Amino acid sequence: MARRDVEFTGEDVTLRGWFYPAQGAGATAPVIVMAHGFSAVKEMYLDKYGEAFSAAGLNVLVFDNRNFGASDGEPRQEIDPIQQVRDYRHAITYAQSLPEVDRTKVGVWGSSYSGGHVLVVGAIDKRVGAVVSQVPLVSGYENIRSLVRSDFIGGFREMFDADREARGRGEAPAMVPVVDKDPLAPSALPTPDSYQWFTETHEKRAPSWRNEVTLRTVEMLSEYEPGAWISRIAPTPLLLLVARNDVLTPTELAIGAYENAREPKKLVILPGGHFDAYVDGFDQSSGPATDWFVQHLGA
Repeated sequence: MARRDVEFTGEDVTLRGWFYPAQGAGATAPVIVMAHGFSAVKEMYLDKYGEAFSAAGLNVLVFDNRNFGASDGEPRQEIDPIQQVRDYRHAITYAQSLPEVDRTKVGVWGSSYSGGHVLVVGAIDKRVGAVVSQVPLVSGYENIRSLVRSDFIGGFREMFDADREARGRGEAPAMVPVVDKDPLAPSALPTPDSYQWFTETHEKRAPSWRNEVTLRTVEMLSEYEPGAWISRIAPTPLLLLVARNDVLTPTELAIGAYENAREPKKLVILPGGHFDAYVDGFDQSSGPATDWFVQHLGA
């Protein structure tokens, strides 16, 4: 059975995505709930993960984050990480209502920014029976300190305050590029591999992606600490997939967070950098994730 388009309520907005039925399932089967990372839309390789999990006998619900892609929400291109965590929980509620789904067997998958979200969801939502976090952001504060020169950070704060005052006057939100060809130019993700992956993937498979986010998105990123929740995930099983040469969500930050997680947990080191998991290293990232879900949810 082919995937189908779905929509569901995030209470105040409609969220849209795809549902992949579990292949070979005679009755109900577990479900994996997944959304993409910072500014990305579902067409940016989440279909490949959905197909892989579906082929292993798992139902999959993939959705676009609010304010992005096919989902509703205003202001467009604004990422509130706490709201995105809530939307994962709305997606779980919707997934549990589907006739194909065994509502007692729910897994969550996230990557990069949403790799941080699933750490929070796994800690606070005990409907979740297994967590896979791929190349996660674990600390917004530490991440920005590692990417932005310290003498630039004060300038960002002044921009945040000016934007807050402008919004208070009813003006449109200030915007910033997600990526820029020049890693020293202002952008939310100032690494060369970010620029290459987003621009190439936009051209090849995701025309709806836009190279901008609100400036407040960057401020909220700097405040977000999903790694603080990692010790509370247990006894829900956690798989952490970390790229060996990750310069966007630095390898050592993710491994440091893993040390704070409790059993049952597993760490897999992926080859390459942050974005290799989606393309050249897809088998290496999707294989352990599939195995983890099948092991802990059944299929």
